[in-house]
Formats: sequence, structure tokens, C-alpha cells
Amino acid sequence: MSKDVILDKYARLYEMPNQLALFGHVVDCYCLSYQNHGVGFWNESDEFRQLKWYSKSYKGWKKNQIWSYPFTLLQKLKLDKPDVILAASDIPHIILGAWVAKKLNIPFIVDLYDNFEAYGQAKIPFIKTWFHRALDHAQLIVTTSYSLATKIKTEHPHLQHILPMPSVINKNLFKTGDKLQARAYLNLPLDKKLIGTAGGLTQMKGIGDLFEAWEIIKKTEENVYLVLAGPTEKGTKLPDDDRVIYLGLLSHDNIVYLFQALDVGVLCIPDDLFGRYCFPQKAYEMMATNLPIVSTAIGDMAHLLEKSPQMLYVAKNSEELAFKIINQSKQGDVPSIEILDWRLSIAKINNYLIHLKYMKS
Repeated sequence: MSKDVILDKYARLYEMPNQLALFGHVVDCYCLSYQNHGVGFWNESDEFRQLKWYSKSYKGWKKNQIWSYPFTLLQKLKLDKPDVILAASDIPHIILGAWVAKKLNIPFIVDLYDNFEAYGQAKIPFIKTWFHRALDHAQLIVTTSYSLATKIKTEHPHLQHILPMPSVINKNLFKTGDKLQARAYLNLPLDKKLIGTAGGLTQMKGIGDLFEAWEIIKKTEENVYLVLAGPTEKGTKLPDDDRVIYLGLLSHDNIVYLFQALDVGVLCIPDDLFGRYCFPQKAYEMMATNLPIVSTAIGDMAHLLEKSPQMLYVAKNSEELAFKIINQSKQGDVPSIEILDWRLSIAKINNYLIHLKYMKS
């Protein structure tokens, strides 16, 4: 995500423990860094919540010691005696969570914020088998999309509790604002039509559709600029054009200004194992700022916008995407969709935890 869950307090991985703590649970979070972040402890407890973060990293020659981490974590949790384990982030963490929960003989909950089988780590021999065995031991599986929930139900028909919970947003941050002020803040043209997106500008995220559509748009729409923000990759070059503005890596707090500044927000979702089961959180972020959008017609987005076909295009059809973007830049249609906040969404998990506690007592 190019964000740090602890320092950036970013999205689902942060909000799930944060909201559960606000519901009255004592929450300890253990993060294993693969990218040489520093070891640290952050205590966010206050009069409203009990929330602590622990970060572990193995740098340099200590990398080989990463294999000791499960046993270190297990010994720590034996002392803390948690009532439930909630595992998230990726396949290794799901497997680790299931193993620890089994050792401690306590309930196990999984949060799947993506179809993790689309990640590169899924190619490691036997890891998908261990992953599915871990899912088999879960008392509750939370998924980022309805399409992913259907996939899990099909593959694990004996599991009784699978909860679709698309990632929502901080509605205090993402809201409507003054377009000209937002453009001035980001040093964007004040009098042009601006289309664009924020997020991974990579082939894995389907950005090629937008880049190809831009080659069509720029030939007929002289007043339109393309604005991009997010991490890039060496193999995918940004369009080389005077009317393409790259803002780099914007902080999460500044993404809202980009969406307030744009005339059309674009969501490119690849038609693959990742795209079919994802739910792009930025769809809600864009809609909360009253931004007209165009999205790939795939997975949950196809259902979310089924009554707004002018906002959907077929993956890899750059001509259709270009047409829909141009049309939206003129019509400015905004979908009327209810957007929940994190507290209302995670209340469903809290209700399940209360149920677990009642069953144990």
C-alpha cells in the first residue's frame, strides 16, 4: 500500500484494531516488517481505548532470524493470554495467526483485505495449502468484498461465518470541498478539466488502461489534463506529455485534496485474480468528495454501479474508457450510494466478539 500501518494510521489494517479498542476491547497489535523498518513500541491508549502496537524487524545479517519470530510471538502471547487472535495483512500472517490460536486453544478470526492468492508470495511451494488450512480453522472470516466472500464460501462450504466488509473511509477527512482551493493547494491548473487517479501506478493495478485511454483523450480534448499520484514501477512509464502532472507520493491526508480538485476520478481494476475480488477503497473516497468517477466493470464495482452504466467500462477497452471519461468530464454524474464509516462497519465484528464471549461464559 506504500503506507505504514502504525505511523500513517492507514485504512483497514489500522482501523480494525482502533475501532475494536474504541468498542472497549483491550487490543495488542504485533507487526512483522519485511522491509527493514525499525523495532518499536507505540502505546495509543487513552481515556477512550486500550491500544498498543509492537513492531519487529530483522535487519541485515539478522534476516535469517525471522524464522524465530513465530516462537517469540507465541511466548509473548502465552503471558498476555488473549481471548481471541485476529490475523490480517497477508498469507504468512494468516498462517501464523492460525498456528498461534491453535497452540493457545483460543478462537481465530481472519481479515482478508485482498485475495491474497493473487500476491507473489502465493507462488511459494505449499503456502497456499497452509493458507487454506488456516482458513479452515477460523471461527470468522471477514472479506474486503462480496465477490471474495462468495469465493471463500465456495472453497470452504463448511465455514459458517463469513462476513463481507468492504473497506470504508474516514468521513471526517474525505468530504466535499472547494475545487479551486484544492487545486491551488496542490499547484494544479485552475481553469482546466482534470482527470486522474491516486494509488499504485502499476500494471498489476491495471493502470495501463488509463495510460492508453489518455493517448486517445489528449488528441481531441485540448483542455483536459491528466493528474496522477502514487508509487510507480520501472517497467511502467508514465505518459510523457506536457499535460500530464505527476504529484508523487501524496500523504493520505492530501489525497482528499486531489479528489476535490479533479473533474473525473478513474478506477482501473485488472480482470485477474486480484481485480475480480478486490474492493477499491478509493472508490468510496472519491464518491465522498462528490467526484464523478469511471471504473472497470468488474467484481463489486460492477454491482455497486450497475444502475450507472455510464460510469463503467470493460477492462482493457481503452477506447470505451476514453469515451466514458470524456462524457463524465462534461456530464459530471455522481452515483448516489450510501457510504458507511469504519465504526458502523466494524460494529459487526464487535457483535461477533460479544457473541463469542457470551458463548464462553
